[in-house]
Amino acid sequence: MHEVKEVGTAELKYADKTYSYPVFEGSEGERAIRMGSLRQDTGLINYDPGYGNTGSCISDITFIDGEKGILRYRGYPIDVLANDCTFIEVAYLLVHGHLPNQSQLTHFSRLLNRKSLIHEDMRNFFKNYPEDAHPMAILSAMVVSLSSFYRELNMSVEEEIDLTVARLLSKIRTLAALSYKQSIGAPHVYPSSKLTYVENFLNMMFYTPVANYEIDPITVRALNKLLILHADHEQNCSTSAVRLVGSSGANLYASISAGICALWGPLHGGANQAVIEMLEQIHREGMTIDTCIARAKDKDDPFRLMGFGHRVYKSYDPRAKIAKKACEDVLNTLGIKDELLDIAVQLEERALSDEYFVERKLYPNVDFYTGITLRAMGIPTNMFTVIFAIGRLPGWIAHWLEQRDDKDQRIGRPRQIYTGPVKREIVPIEDRPE
Repeated sequence: MHEVKEVGTAELKYADKTYSYPVFEGSEGERAIRMGSLRQDTGLINYDPGYGNTGSCISDITFIDGEKGILRYRGYPIDVLANDCTFIEVAYLLVHGHLPNQSQLTHFSRLLNRKSLIHEDMRNFFKNYPEDAHPMAILSAMVVSLSSFYRELNMSVEEEIDLTVARLLSKIRTLAALSYKQSIGAPHVYPSSKLTYVENFLNMMFYTPVANYEIDPITVRALNKLLILHADHEQNCSTSAVRLVGSSGANLYASISAGICALWGPLHGGANQAVIEMLEQIHREGMTIDTCIARAKDKDDPFRLMGFGHRVYKSYDPRAKIAKKACEDVLNTLGIKDELLDIAVQLEERALSDEYFVERKLYPNVDFYTGITLRAMGIPTNMFTVIFAIGRLPGWIAHWLEQRDDKDQRIGRPRQIYTGPVKREIVPIEDRPE
């Protein structure tokens, strides 16, 4: 990890006093004021809802420049990784800090194959979930249950780090596929040592004893890209949840389960599902594109254009371009004519030429096209966020490991501005008003 360097000071004037705080700079020029002693010095705290201007850590995993539309994992641009690497290579990169050579990749791939099965007793858990249980609920519960079946390893030994990472990466796709099979009452499919990571997942999802599933290489390549696009995204909600839970000393499985629960929210990982639901509503109600745009602009209308705008990106989401191309490749290869894609393309063109959206920098984000791609693959809507979780897992693990080794990290403990009642006296119960 590169050390931050002190590049100056910032002064704060309060109550006739001036306080000086150091300014630090990261490797890409981002600057921050270190104000850890603010409350001790002044009695003040920083009020920042959503932590949009609060740096919670120093990290060398992912760099984002939202104004310029830049996303890099460990220094590598997202488009290069998505086009030239496999998801397993990117997972290795995020966890270890460098891309694997051939021998490292072979060793890691073999570990993934060896650790892909779940304990047979865990299969009994699935039988007790209701058929309509959401796959994310099952996934989060099953991941934290792994800690009951697999002992904690010495995470200071690289070989054991590889073993734990491979175990989680491999088993999460098995758990995800089994949760889907359980929801439709279909027999479970075991992973195969003859298939790659993505091929295995698709086969476990869609193979049945009475209908062989033919794995399409274009579909495999597209899903591989989608997983890479989601592999990490700096200090987002779910990653921050992993770090916050991990800061208490909780084990990796518990921390990852917390990340899955955070990802479940419609404002986070559930956004691609919301895009599909919006497109379906437009199609079902026969809305014109002009009507959609007009309703989206009306603040009194509950209708919203989902998949536009981003908390960080104030230009075109670099992942969206890759996701759009992957979507087109899948639909063209499978020969699918999807009316929802037609609506999505028209919405994008119309919004990008509309002053209202341009001024507010409401560009399509990665969620805008991923849902259509997953839908074309035959993946049901309630599994969309599960796919996101599989992709995001390497980033969560990398951040958990990084935080564990960060000497500056302490247990997470934000402050608050209290607005409740001031001190009150208890009135005897017989004197309290009816």
